[in-house]
Amino acid sequence: MQVTETQKEGLKRAYELMLTAQELDDKVMEKLKEAQPDVEMKGFRKGKVPLPMLKKQFGDRVMGETMQESIDEAMAKHFEESGDRPAMQPKIEMIDGENWKQGDDVKISVAYEALPEIPDADLKAIKLEKMVVKAGDDEVTEALEGLAEQAQDFEPRKKGSKAKDGDQIVFDFVGRVDGEAFEGGAAEDYPLVLGSGSFIPGFEEQLVGVKAEEEKDVTVTFPEEYQAEALAGKEAVFSCTIKEVKEPKKAEIDDELAKKFGAEDLASLKGQVAERLEAEYAGAARAVMKRALLDALDKNVSFELPPSLVEAEAEQIAHQLWHEEHPEVHDHNHGEIEVSDEAKKLAERRVKLGLLLAEMGQKAEVEVTDAEMTQAIMNQARQYPGQERQFFEFVQQNQQMQQQLRAPIFEDKVVDYAFELTEISEKEVSKDDLQKAVEALDEE
Repeated sequence: MQVTETQKEGLKRAYELMLTAQELDDKVMEKLKEAQPDVEMKGFRKGKVPLPMLKKQFGDRVMGETMQESIDEAMAKHFEESGDRPAMQPKIEMIDGENWKQGDDVKISVAYEALPEIPDADLKAIKLEKMVVKAGDDEVTEALEGLAEQAQDFEPRKKGSKAKDGDQIVFDFVGRVDGEAFEGGAAEDYPLVLGSGSFIPGFEEQLVGVKAEEEKDVTVTFPEEYQAEALAGKEAVFSCTIKEVKEPKKAEIDDELAKKFGAEDLASLKGQVAERLEAEYAGAARAVMKRALLDALDKNVSFELPPSLVEAEAEQIAHQLWHEEHPEVHDHNHGEIEVSDEAKKLAERRVKLGLLLAEMGQKAEVEVTDAEMTQAIMNQARQYPGQERQFFEFVQQNQQMQQQLRAPIFEDKVVDYAFELTEISEKEVSKDDLQKAVEALDEE
Protein backbone atom coordinates (compact mmCIF):
# COMPACT_ATOMS: atom_id res chain seq x y z
CA MET A 1 0.00 0.00 0.00
CA GLN A 2 1.31 3.42 -0.96
CA VAL A 3 1.30 6.11 1.76
CA THR A 4 1.54 9.79 0.80
CA GLU A 5 1.78 12.58 3.37
CA THR A 6 -0.65 15.40 2.61
CA GLN A 7 -0.39 17.49 5.79
CA LYS A 8 2.12 17.98 8.59
CA GLU A 9 1.36 21.19 10.45
CA GLY A 10 2.00 21.40 14.16
CA LEU A 11 0.39 18.26 15.57
CA LYS A 12 -1.95 17.80 12.61
CA ARG A 13 -1.21 14.91 10.29
CA ALA A 14 -2.93 13.77 7.10
CA TYR A 15 -2.09 10.96 4.69
CA GLU A 16 -3.49 9.36 1.57
CA LEU A 17 -3.29 5.58 1.38
CA MET A 18 -3.68 3.78 -1.95
CA LEU A 19 -4.24 0.08 -2.42
CA THR A 20 -4.13 -0.80 -6.10
CA ALA A 21 -6.87 -2.92 -7.61
CA GLN A 22 -4.34 -5.65 -8.35
CA GLU A 23 -3.04 -5.68 -4.76
CA LEU A 24 -6.58 -5.87 -3.45
CA ASP A 25 -7.56 -8.65 -5.83
CA ASP A 26 -4.43 -10.63 -4.94
CA LYS A 27 -5.21 -10.37 -1.23
CA VAL A 28 -8.83 -11.43 -1.82
CA MET A 29 -7.78 -14.46 -3.84
CA GLU A 30 -5.22 -15.37 -1.18
CA LYS A 31 -7.94 -15.37 1.48
CA LEU A 32 -10.26 -17.45 -0.72
CA LYS A 33 -7.48 -20.00 -1.33
CA GLU A 34 -6.92 -20.29 2.42
CA ALA A 35 -10.63 -20.91 2.98
CA GLN A 36 -11.13 -23.22 -0.06
CA PRO A 37 -10.26 -26.55 1.66
CA ASP A 38 -13.02 -26.07 4.25
CA VAL A 39 -15.81 -24.82 1.96
CA GLU A 40 -18.74 -27.05 1.08
CA MET A 41 -21.19 -26.17 -1.68
CA LYS A 42 -23.99 -28.06 -3.36
CA GLY A 43 -22.67 -29.97 -6.40
CA PHE A 44 -19.06 -29.99 -5.23
CA ARG A 45 -17.06 -32.08 -2.85
CA LYS A 46 -15.64 -30.36 0.21
CA GLY A 47 -12.58 -28.35 -0.76
CA LYS A 48 -13.24 -28.65 -4.52
CA VAL A 49 -15.33 -25.52 -5.08
CA PRO A 50 -13.63 -23.51 -7.91
CA LEU A 51 -12.08 -20.19 -6.90
CA PRO A 52 -14.13 -18.17 -9.45
CA MET A 53 -17.31 -19.52 -7.85
CA LEU A 54 -16.02 -18.75 -4.36
CA LYS A 55 -15.16 -15.25 -5.47
CA LYS A 56 -18.65 -14.76 -6.92
CA GLN A 57 -20.28 -16.09 -3.76
CA PHE A 58 -18.06 -14.53 -1.06
CA GLY A 59 -15.96 -11.95 -2.90
CA ASP A 60 -17.76 -8.82 -1.70
CA ARG A 61 -17.57 -9.80 1.97
CA VAL A 62 -13.94 -10.90 1.73
CA MET A 63 -13.08 -7.69 -0.12
CA GLY A 64 -14.52 -5.59 2.70
CA GLU A 65 -12.52 -7.54 5.27
CA THR A 66 -9.38 -7.28 3.14
CA MET A 67 -9.71 -3.51 2.74
CA GLN A 68 -10.09 -3.05 6.51
CA GLU A 69 -7.16 -5.35 7.30
CA SER A 70 -4.96 -3.58 4.74
CA ILE A 71 -5.79 -0.18 6.23
CA ASP A 72 -5.14 -1.44 9.78
CA GLU A 73 -1.80 -2.96 8.75
CA ALA A 74 -0.76 0.21 6.92
CA MET A 75 -1.67 2.41 9.91
CA ALA A 76 0.13 0.12 12.38
CA LYS A 77 3.25 0.17 10.19
CA HIS A 78 3.01 3.96 9.81
CA PHE A 79 2.77 4.56 13.58
CA GLU A 80 5.64 2.16 14.22
CA GLU A 81 7.91 3.85 11.66
CA SER A 82 6.91 7.46 12.40
CA GLY A 83 6.69 7.14 16.17
CA ASP A 84 3.44 9.10 16.09
CA ARG A 85 0.80 8.41 18.73
CA PRO A 86 -2.67 9.67 17.75
CA ALA A 87 -4.35 11.89 20.35
CA MET A 88 -7.75 10.53 19.37
CA GLN A 89 -9.10 7.90 16.98
CA PRO A 90 -7.87 8.79 13.46
CA LYS A 91 -10.50 9.97 10.99
CA ILE A 92 -10.50 7.49 8.11
CA GLU A 93 -12.55 8.06 4.94
CA MET A 94 -12.67 6.39 1.55
CA ILE A 95 -11.93 8.94 -1.18
CA ASP A 96 -14.68 9.03 -3.81
CA GLY A 97 -16.21 6.03 -2.07
CA GLU A 98 -19.66 6.53 -3.58
CA ASN A 99 -18.28 6.15 -7.10
CA TRP A 100 -15.88 3.31 -6.32
CA LYS A 101 -16.47 0.06 -8.18
CA GLN A 102 -14.74 -3.28 -8.22
CA GLY A 103 -11.58 -3.07 -10.30
CA ASP A 104 -10.74 0.47 -9.13
CA ASP A 105 -7.82 1.37 -6.91
CA VAL A 106 -8.81 2.07 -3.30
CA LYS A 107 -7.86 5.51 -1.98
CA ILE A 108 -8.17 6.30 1.73
CA SER A 109 -7.65 9.59 3.55
CA VAL A 110 -6.39 9.47 7.11
CA ALA A 111 -6.26 12.48 9.44
CA TYR A 112 -5.32 12.74 13.10
CA GLU A 113 -3.57 14.86 15.69
CA ALA A 114 -0.35 13.40 17.04
CA LEU A 115 0.47 13.49 20.70
CA PRO A 116 3.24 16.02 21.32
CA GLU A 117 6.74 15.35 22.52
CA ILE A 118 6.44 15.76 26.27
CA PRO A 119 9.53 17.06 28.08
CA ASP A 120 10.72 15.54 31.35
CA ALA A 121 9.59 17.31 34.49
CA ASP A 122 12.39 18.31 36.87
CA LEU A 123 10.74 16.80 39.95
CA LYS A 124 13.81 17.31 42.14
CA ALA A 125 13.47 21.08 41.72
CA ILE A 126 9.92 21.07 43.11
CA LYS A 127 9.53 21.90 46.81
CA LEU A 128 6.33 20.85 48.60
CA GLU A 129 4.97 21.30 52.10
CA LYS A 130 3.18 18.47 53.89
CA MET A 131 0.64 19.59 56.48
CA VAL A 132 0.69 17.39 59.59
CA VAL A 133 -2.19 17.40 62.06
CA LYS A 134 -2.09 15.52 65.35
CA ALA A 135 -5.34 14.24 66.84
CA GLY A 136 -5.76 16.23 70.03
CA ASP A 137 -7.88 15.37 73.06
CA ASP A 138 -10.75 17.58 71.87
CA GLU A 139 -10.90 15.89 68.47
CA VAL A 140 -10.78 12.41 70.02
CA THR A 141 -13.52 13.34 72.52
CA GLU A 142 -15.69 14.73 69.72
CA ALA A 143 -15.28 11.51 67.75
CA LEU A 144 -16.09 9.40 70.82
CA GLU A 145 -19.26 11.40 71.36
CA GLY A 146 -20.21 10.63 67.77
CA LEU A 147 -19.69 6.93 68.43
CA ALA A 148 -21.78 7.21 71.58
CA GLU A 149 -24.63 8.67 69.53
CA GLN A 150 -24.33 5.80 67.04
CA ALA A 151 -24.53 3.34 69.91
CA GLN A 152 -27.46 5.11 71.55
CA ASP A 153 -30.33 3.11 72.91
CA PHE A 154 -33.96 4.09 73.45
CA GLU A 155 -35.97 3.95 76.64
CA PRO A 156 -39.74 4.40 77.05
CA ARG A 157 -41.04 7.90 77.59
CA LYS A 158 -43.47 8.68 80.39
CA LYS A 159 -46.95 7.37 79.62
CA GLY A 160 -48.94 9.86 77.56
CA SER A 161 -45.84 11.61 76.14
CA LYS A 162 -45.96 12.78 72.55
CA ALA A 163 -43.35 11.53 70.10
CA LYS A 164 -40.71 14.07 69.10
CA ASP A 165 -38.35 14.23 66.15
CA GLY A 166 -35.49 11.85 66.99
CA ASP A 167 -37.68 9.61 69.15
CA GLN A 168 -38.27 5.98 68.30
CA ILE A 169 -41.79 4.67 67.93
CA VAL A 170 -42.69 0.99 67.88
CA PHE A 171 -45.82 0.44 65.82
CA ASP A 172 -47.89 -1.84 63.60
CA PHE A 173 -48.97 -0.62 60.19
CA VAL A 174 -50.90 -1.72 57.11
CA GLY A 175 -50.66 0.21 53.85
CA ARG A 176 -53.45 0.29 51.27
CA VAL A 177 -53.74 1.68 47.74
CA ASP A 178 -57.33 2.18 46.54
CA GLY A 179 -58.46 0.33 49.65
CA GLU A 180 -56.41 -2.78 48.88
CA ALA A 181 -53.41 -3.87 50.98
CA PHE A 182 -50.24 -4.32 48.92
CA GLU A 183 -47.26 -6.61 49.24
CA GLY A 184 -44.56 -5.33 51.58
CA GLY A 185 -46.83 -2.64 53.00
CA ALA A 186 -47.42 -4.11 56.47
CA ALA A 187 -45.35 -4.88 59.57
CA GLU A 188 -45.73 -5.48 63.30
CA ASP A 189 -43.63 -4.06 66.13
CA TYR A 190 -41.64 -1.99 63.66
CA PRO A 191 -39.07 0.34 65.31
CA LEU A 192 -38.86 3.68 63.49
CA VAL A 193 -36.72 6.67 64.45
CA LEU A 194 -38.67 9.78 63.47
CA GLY A 195 -36.64 12.05 61.22
CA SER A 196 -34.35 9.22 60.04
CA GLY A 197 -35.76 9.32 56.50
CA SER A 198 -36.27 5.55 56.53
CA PHE A 199 -39.75 5.79 55.04
CA ILE A 200 -40.96 7.64 51.94
CA PRO A 201 -41.14 11.45 52.16
CA GLY A 202 -43.99 12.78 54.29
CA PHE A 203 -44.53 9.61 56.30
CA GLU A 204 -42.49 10.21 59.44
CA GLU A 205 -43.49 13.86 59.77
CA GLN A 206 -47.14 12.84 60.25
CA LEU A 207 -46.23 10.62 63.21
CA VAL A 208 -44.57 13.40 65.20
CA GLY A 209 -46.86 14.02 68.20
CA VAL A 210 -48.42 10.56 68.42
CA LYS A 211 -48.80 8.76 71.76
CA ALA A 212 -48.61 5.13 72.80
CA GLU A 213 -51.86 3.21 72.14
CA GLU A 214 -52.95 5.83 69.59
CA GLU A 215 -54.19 4.90 66.10
CA LYS A 216 -53.47 7.19 63.18
CA ASP A 217 -53.87 7.09 59.40
CA VAL A 218 -50.93 8.41 57.41
CA THR A 219 -51.56 9.44 53.81
CA VAL A 220 -48.59 9.70 51.45
CA THR A 221 -47.85 9.54 47.73
CA PHE A 222 -45.14 7.23 46.45
CA PRO A 223 -42.44 8.97 44.37
CA GLU A 224 -42.74 8.72 40.58
CA GLU A 225 -39.35 6.94 40.47
CA TYR A 226 -40.28 4.44 43.22
CA GLN A 227 -38.57 1.05 42.78
CA ALA A 228 -41.87 -0.86 42.83
CA GLU A 229 -43.47 0.23 39.55
CA ALA A 230 -46.97 -0.80 40.68
CA LEU A 231 -46.78 1.76 43.51
CA ALA A 232 -44.90 4.57 41.74
CA GLY A 233 -46.88 7.82 41.89
CA LYS A 234 -49.78 6.19 43.77
CA GLU A 235 -51.44 7.59 46.90
CA ALA A 236 -51.43 5.21 49.88
CA VAL A 237 -53.05 5.25 53.30
CA PHE A 238 -51.19 3.55 56.15
CA SER A 239 -53.23 2.55 59.21
CA CYS A 240 -50.81 2.83 62.13
CA THR A 241 -51.17 1.54 65.71
CA ILE A 242 -48.61 3.07 68.06
CA LYS A 243 -47.39 0.67 70.74
CA GLU A 244 -44.50 2.55 72.33
CA VAL A 245 -42.84 5.95 72.25
CA LYS A 246 -39.17 5.94 73.25
CA GLU A 247 -36.63 8.70 73.73
CA PRO A 248 -32.96 8.38 72.72
CA LYS A 249 -30.40 7.71 75.41
CA LYS A 250 -26.81 8.33 74.44
CA ALA A 251 -24.39 5.59 75.42
CA GLU A 252 -21.83 6.36 78.11
CA ILE A 253 -18.24 6.83 76.97
CA ASP A 254 -16.71 3.94 78.88
CA ASP A 255 -15.25 0.46 78.48
CA GLU A 256 -18.67 -0.95 77.51
CA LEU A 257 -18.86 1.48 74.57
CA ALA A 258 -15.35 0.44 73.56
CA LYS A 259 -16.37 -3.22 73.50
CA LYS A 260 -19.33 -2.43 71.25
CA PHE A 261 -16.82 -1.15 68.68
CA GLY A 262 -14.45 -4.11 69.05
CA ALA A 263 -11.88 -2.53 71.39
CA GLU A 264 -10.67 -4.06 74.66
CA ASP A 265 -11.26 -0.94 76.73
CA LEU A 266 -11.75 2.82 76.46
CA ALA A 267 -8.02 3.54 76.29
CA SER A 268 -7.68 1.16 73.34
CA LEU A 269 -10.67 2.75 71.61
CA LYS A 270 -9.18 6.22 72.10
CA GLY A 271 -5.96 5.02 70.46
CA GLN A 272 -7.89 3.58 67.50
CA VAL A 273 -9.91 6.77 67.11
CA ALA A 274 -6.75 8.90 67.17
CA GLU A 275 -5.15 6.70 64.49
CA ARG A 276 -8.27 6.92 62.30
CA LEU A 277 -8.46 10.69 62.67
CA GLU A 278 -4.79 11.13 61.81
CA ALA A 279 -5.25 8.86 58.77
CA GLU A 280 -8.12 11.10 57.64
CA TYR A 281 -5.99 14.20 58.21
CA ALA A 282 -3.14 12.59 56.25
CA GLY A 283 -5.50 11.89 53.35
CA ALA A 284 -6.67 15.50 53.32
CA ALA A 285 -3.09 16.76 53.56
CA ARG A 286 -2.13 14.54 50.63
CA ALA A 287 -4.90 16.10 48.52
CA VAL A 288 -3.55 19.57 49.32
CA MET A 289 0.02 18.50 48.51
CA LYS A 290 -1.15 16.82 45.28
CA ARG A 291 -2.74 20.08 44.15
CA ALA A 292 0.52 21.91 44.89
CA LEU A 293 2.44 19.32 42.84
CA LEU A 294 0.04 19.65 39.89
CA ASP A 295 0.24 23.45 40.08
CA ALA A 296 4.04 23.25 39.94
CA LEU A 297 3.98 20.86 36.98
CA ASP A 298 1.46 23.04 35.16
CA LYS A 299 3.67 26.08 35.70
CA ASN A 300 7.06 24.53 34.97
CA VAL A 301 6.36 22.20 32.02
CA SER A 302 5.21 23.47 28.64
CA PHE A 303 4.33 21.71 25.38
CA GLU A 304 1.83 21.98 22.53
CA LEU A 305 -1.61 20.52 23.26
CA PRO A 306 -3.72 18.57 20.73
CA PRO A 307 -6.67 20.91 19.94
CA SER A 308 -9.08 17.98 19.55
CA LEU A 309 -8.39 16.75 23.09
CA VAL A 310 -8.77 20.25 24.56
CA GLU A 311 -12.01 20.82 22.66
CA ALA A 312 -13.51 17.50 23.73
CA GLU A 313 -12.53 18.10 27.37
CA ALA A 314 -13.89 21.67 27.32
CA GLU A 315 -17.23 20.47 25.95
CA GLN A 316 -17.43 17.81 28.65
CA ILE A 317 -16.65 20.35 31.38
CA ALA A 318 -19.21 22.82 30.00
CA HIS A 319 -21.81 20.04 29.84
CA GLN A 320 -21.13 19.00 33.43
CA LEU A 321 -21.30 22.60 34.70
CA TRP A 322 -24.57 23.15 32.84
CA HIS A 323 -26.17 20.11 34.49
CA GLU A 324 -24.93 21.27 37.92
CA GLU A 325 -26.73 24.57 37.29
CA HIS A 326 -29.85 22.75 35.99
CA PRO A 327 -30.22 19.71 38.32
CA GLU A 328 -33.82 19.26 37.23
CA VAL A 329 -32.64 18.09 33.77
CA HIS A 330 -31.56 14.44 33.90
CA ASP A 331 -31.24 13.69 30.18
CA HIS A 332 -29.42 15.23 27.23
CA ASN A 333 -32.48 16.72 25.58
CA HIS A 334 -31.30 20.30 25.70
CA GLY A 335 -29.89 22.82 23.31
CA GLU A 336 -26.25 23.37 22.46
CA ILE A 337 -24.17 24.39 25.46
CA GLU A 338 -21.75 27.26 24.97
CA VAL A 339 -18.19 26.55 26.07
CA SER A 340 -16.94 29.38 28.28
CA ASP A 341 -13.39 30.68 28.48
CA GLU A 342 -13.23 29.26 32.00
CA ALA A 343 -14.08 25.77 30.69
CA LYS A 344 -11.45 26.08 27.95
CA LYS A 345 -8.78 27.14 30.45
CA LEU A 346 -9.63 24.28 32.79
CA ALA A 347 -9.66 21.85 29.84
CA GLU A 348 -6.16 22.95 28.81
CA ARG A 349 -4.88 22.31 32.33
CA ARG A 350 -6.54 18.89 32.56
CA VAL A 351 -5.30 17.75 29.15
CA LYS A 352 -1.80 19.02 29.83
CA LEU A 353 -1.52 17.36 33.24
CA GLY A 354 -3.19 14.18 32.00
CA LEU A 355 -0.67 13.79 29.18
CA LEU A 356 2.22 14.71 31.46
CA LEU A 357 1.27 12.25 34.20
CA ALA A 358 0.68 9.52 31.63
CA GLU A 359 4.14 10.11 30.16
CA MET A 360 5.75 10.17 33.62
CA GLY A 361 3.99 6.95 34.55
CA GLN A 362 5.03 5.22 31.34
CA LYS A 363 8.68 6.19 31.75
CA ALA A 364 8.62 5.12 35.41
CA GLU A 365 6.91 1.85 34.40
CA VAL A 366 4.01 2.49 36.76
CA GLU A 367 1.36 -0.22 36.47
CA VAL A 368 -2.02 -0.91 38.02
CA THR A 369 -2.01 -4.46 39.35
CA ASP A 370 -4.84 -6.96 39.01
CA ALA A 371 -5.23 -6.90 42.80
CA GLU A 372 -5.64 -3.10 42.78
CA MET A 373 -8.24 -3.32 40.01
CA THR A 374 -10.14 -6.06 41.83
CA GLN A 375 -10.20 -3.94 45.00
CA ALA A 376 -11.46 -0.92 43.04
CA ILE A 377 -14.24 -2.98 41.44
CA MET A 378 -15.25 -4.40 44.82
CA ASN A 379 -15.39 -0.90 46.32
CA GLN A 380 -17.70 0.23 43.52
CA ALA A 381 -19.79 -2.95 43.72
CA ARG A 382 -20.68 -2.18 47.35
CA GLN A 383 -22.82 0.67 46.02
CA TYR A 384 -25.14 -1.97 44.51
CA PRO A 385 -26.11 -4.24 47.43
CA GLY A 386 -27.38 -7.60 46.25
CA GLN A 387 -26.06 -7.02 42.73
CA GLU A 388 -22.32 -7.15 43.41
CA ARG A 389 -21.75 -10.19 41.20
CA GLN A 390 -23.63 -8.67 38.24
CA PHE A 391 -21.65 -5.43 38.61
CA PHE A 392 -18.37 -7.35 38.73
CA GLU A 393 -19.26 -9.22 35.53
CA PHE A 394 -20.39 -5.99 33.85
CA VAL A 395 -17.01 -4.34 34.54
CA GLN A 396 -15.11 -7.41 33.31
CA GLN A 397 -16.91 -7.14 29.96
CA ASN A 398 -16.72 -3.35 29.66
CA GLN A 399 -13.33 -1.92 28.65
CA GLN A 400 -14.48 1.69 29.09
CA MET A 401 -15.63 1.04 32.66
CA GLN A 402 -12.32 -0.68 33.43
CA GLN A 403 -10.45 2.36 32.16
CA GLN A 404 -12.58 4.68 34.33
CA LEU A 405 -11.62 2.63 37.40
CA ARG A 406 -7.97 2.22 36.39
CA ALA A 407 -7.29 5.89 35.58
CA PRO A 408 -7.50 7.35 39.13
CA ILE A 409 -5.44 4.47 40.55
CA PHE A 410 -2.75 5.03 37.92
CA GLU A 411 -2.76 8.79 38.56
CA ASP A 412 -2.36 8.35 42.31
CA LYS A 413 0.54 5.93 41.81
CA VAL A 414 2.26 8.40 39.48
CA VAL A 415 1.72 11.18 42.04
CA ASP A 416 3.23 8.98 44.76
CA TYR A 417 6.21 8.34 42.46
CA ALA A 418 6.59 12.11 41.96
CA PHE A 419 6.42 12.73 45.72
CA GLU A 420 9.42 10.42 46.19
CA LEU A 421 11.54 12.67 43.95
CA THR A 422 10.36 16.08 45.16
CA GLU A 423 11.67 17.90 48.23
CA ILE A 424 9.01 17.66 50.93
CA SER A 425 9.10 19.48 54.26
CA GLU A 426 6.62 18.80 57.05
CA LYS A 427 4.71 21.51 58.88
CA GLU A 428 2.53 20.82 61.90
CA VAL A 429 -0.74 22.74 61.65
CA SER A 430 -4.13 22.78 63.33
CA LYS A 431 -7.17 20.90 62.11
CA ASP A 432 -8.79 24.23 61.18
CA ASP A 433 -5.79 25.23 59.05
CA LEU A 434 -5.98 21.93 57.19
CA GLN A 435 -9.73 22.31 56.74
CA LYS A 436 -9.27 25.78 55.22
CA ALA A 437 -6.64 24.43 52.83
CA VAL A 438 -8.99 21.63 51.73
CA GLU A 439 -11.88 24.07 51.24
CA ALA A 440 -9.59 26.26 49.11
CA LEU A 441 -9.18 23.33 46.70
CA ASP A 442 -12.87 23.49 45.78
CA GLU A 443 -12.78 27.26 45.32
CA GLU A 444 -10.02 27.17 42.71
